[in-house]
Amino acid sequence: MVSSQSSKLRHNSFFNPAARSVFENAHFDPRPLSFHKQLPGYCPTPLVELASVAEKLGVRKVLLKNESSRFGLPAFKFLGASWGAYRAIAQLVDYTDDNSDTSYNSLKRAISSFGSPITLFAATEGNHGRAIAHIASLLGVKSHIFVPQDMYESTKNLIMAEGATLTNVAGDYDLAVQMAYDQTRATPGGLYIQDTAFNGYEEIPQWIVDGYDTMLQEIDDQTASLISNRCPDVVITPVGVGSLAQAVVSHYKRSGNHNSTTIITVEPDTAACLKGSLEKKAFTTISTSHTIMSGLHCATLSTIAWPLLSRGVDIATSVSDIECHQAVQELDHLGVGAGPCGAATLATLLSIHAHHLEIFRPDSVIVLLCTEGSRAYTPPLDISIDDPVALTQALVRIDSSNPDLSSGGGGGETKIADYISAWLAHRQFEITVLEKHPGRPSVIGVARGSGKGGKSLMFNGHIDTVTLAGYHGDPLSGEIRNECVHGRGAFDMKAGVAASMIAAVSAKDHGVGGDIIIAAVADEENASIGTQEVLEAGWRADAAIVSEPSYLQVTMAHKGFVWFYIDVIGKAAHGSRPELGIDAIAKAGHFLVALEKYGQDLLQSKEPYIRHPVLGTGTVHASLIQGGEEPSSYPAKCTITIERRTVPGENAFIVEAQMRSILDDLVNTVDDFQYTLRQGLSRAPLEVDPTDPIAICLLKHTQDVLGHSPVIRAEPFWTDAALLADHGIPAILFGVDGDGAHAAVEWATISSIYQVTDVLTRVALEFCAEHPV
Repeated sequence: MVSSQSSKLRHNSFFNPAARSVFENAHFDPRPLSFHKQLPGYCPTPLVELASVAEKLGVRKVLLKNESSRFGLPAFKFLGASWGAYRAIAQLVDYTDDNSDTSYNSLKRAISSFGSPITLFAATEGNHGRAIAHIASLLGVKSHIFVPQDMYESTKNLIMAEGATLTNVAGDYDLAVQMAYDQTRATPGGLYIQDTAFNGYEEIPQWIVDGYDTMLQEIDDQTASLISNRCPDVVITPVGVGSLAQAVVSHYKRSGNHNSTTIITVEPDTAACLKGSLEKKAFTTISTSHTIMSGLHCATLSTIAWPLLSRGVDIATSVSDIECHQAVQELDHLGVGAGPCGAATLATLLSIHAHHLEIFRPDSVIVLLCTEGSRAYTPPLDISIDDPVALTQALVRIDSSNPDLSSGGGGGETKIADYISAWLAHRQFEITVLEKHPGRPSVIGVARGSGKGGKSLMFNGHIDTVTLAGYHGDPLSGEIRNECVHGRGAFDMKAGVAASMIAAVSAKDHGVGGDIIIAAVADEENASIGTQEVLEAGWRADAAIVSEPSYLQVTMAHKGFVWFYIDVIGKAAHGSRPELGIDAIAKAGHFLVALEKYGQDLLQSKEPYIRHPVLGTGTVHASLIQGGEEPSSYPAKCTITIERRTVPGENAFIVEAQMRSILDDLVNTVDDFQYTLRQGLSRAPLEVDPTDPIAICLLKHTQDVLGHSPVIRAEPFWTDAALLADHGIPAILFGVDGDGAHAAVEWATISSIYQVTDVLTRVALEFCAEHPV
């Protein structure tokens, strides 16, 4: 069984033809293998022949180095961790071997007579930390492992079972690395054993790299009889921080090996730091997002790995989680229990073979480094979808209900943000995940233009929905009925997000001069923290289209709002003592009467209130009222929450002055009337200049696709478009047809999803088009 799924997905590779002529003067050190052979439980891991895979691909042999059990641990990491720890401890306790006697027992005796406690520190996504804990246990020293916040509990438990102290870090792997390093420096007898090198910390990471050569020497011995002492034609290795890949390049590109081996590396689409650096031709830290390949989830390469990898890697690839998951299943079918990091090399082989058959010959011998055994992970969703209707269905099936609007706690945006990140990253968008508010991420995906003219365009869409409670039927079905996609968020606004994603990819693939930006934002249904965070982070564009549902009409204006909290002040007293008390609730009644008249005056456009030619007038209403403590007491305070809807020409300062005028008049006319006023959330109204280039472009292509002049509309509600406009980004609303926003049944029409996708694609191609320079 060889999966054909990879052919449906894209192939993301960087080709480096110069690597063919690279020869490394790497020193061969026999001591790591000698040391490993002395450790309890040593034996070479198997080199498994995948005959059925080789037959299907039409190559001579596919051999898999199965590291699912190495010294009783489910990964190769112990090779580097143990040799790095050996060298570091030997240096600390002043134990010196003679370059031939790398005695495990001699080192243990030296540790016992050292007289001070020794603690090994490390950061990990799982296997490296467990390996450090295991060698610490064997050598009789302590270990302290730092782990990122999203690590599986089962993995944490396995590390602690080795006797390690565990610290959970409120952040990612890179933060765990820094915290472990800082704690090491503050601990007497602390040794930092990390496979990530950085400026000032490079000796121990190199020892760890040296330790991995044991695996490669085993492969040499195991392949000698299979392929007549010939080096493999292709070796595929995973890349995290790059240490194993560094060992592979050092081994196979070593002078004297005739440089006949093609080295292919693999990373997650969402954490491809080597490929990203190669593409930029510079050592680069990248933004990452979730992947099931947790051991490869790294934003920054080891500093000692980068020079070697940049010269010696022939092909740098990345694969999606779904390809990796299918490779796990494939290996399981072949009798190999592998985790996602281990199966990534098979996923790469299948992907390259499907897209670049010319790389392989009928006599090719391919070695896959399967670096970890089976482990628990959440199976990923399919990101191969390139149809906007199917993508709408996929997004609807992910619960992203806003936790601030759901009494039982909504699903939040994490899962849908992970999916969108993976989907965009597989299509070679640069990904940034913003998450100032934990559990409320927003995704920025950028398709860089050629830079040859062309404006930048942002497609903005919110990925949260209102609560699933009260929905009739399955709110997450995404099913198609009556030519519509049904489910919570289908109309508001996952269909618009799907159309934007497909349009952005289509325009990118066609080629544009300006950047295309996808902003998939959190929390629009409540406080718009997502778009605010995007803007605070400095993201800008020459224009934006927000694909809120607009019934295939173009929204050029909408109202804003301001919330006010008014405390009418009374005086508490026993209910039997009116001479001592002031009834705040009764006094609030005077304000409510005045508020009603204020609302009527707004609707009638009485001076000084204005009427917008399209939106009409502002409005006001009392939303909430709260006061009193018990029936037998005069209430000391009554709080009234007010919402004031605004039109262009009004702002929070103007309407607050109007509100204070009403309240001050009551102070002067009603005995004992006192108040305080606090302004709450405020959002400006939206109005787009119809002569703006984005308006002209959108209206033209909407007419072309619909076959008639589009209806231009204004809305009484508020959207994130106004936030964008406030920051100098002209923003227009254009989205699908359907109904049921916030209602018991919600749907988006299939025909409108395709039409919106078509319009947005055309707009991106024209607005961002290359211009002669």
